[in-house]
Amino acid sequence: MSSIFKNFLVNWDDIPRENVSESIERQVIHGDELTIVKLYMKSGACVQTHSHPNEQFTWILTGHIRFQYGENLEHVVDLKLGDVLHLPANIPHNATCIEDTIDFDIFTPTREDWKLPTGNYYFSSTKNGSK
Repeated sequence: MSSIFKNFLVNWDDIPRENVSESIERQVIHGDELTIVKLYMKSGACVQTHSHPNEQFTWILTGHIRFQYGENLEHVVDLKLGDVLHLPANIPHNATCIEDTIDFDIFTPTREDWKLPTGNYYFSSTKNGSK
């Protein structure tokens, strides 16, 4: 399901892509204290509203994605090339791809839920109820 980082040097080309929905693929590296993921998302792909005990940074490499976040999803931000979003732990959030998007997500501590078959429930190709 995911790659465990056991070496000091890893090349993204050596990390297999995992399909998490019909419109989202990812490559994952788990370290001892953090998880880094490269997400490949098609236009219209959605990440359903969720929260997690991990601090998250999202760095946009290509494309355009809209995030909603906050206790009542009161904040809306559009991210494009070079933008970085910081989400503290336990903050509800969702996302919708406006264009095909590639991003890096960095989580600390490591995403233990992604090591389980049920840990991907919020990845979707349907509208997530964004405002």
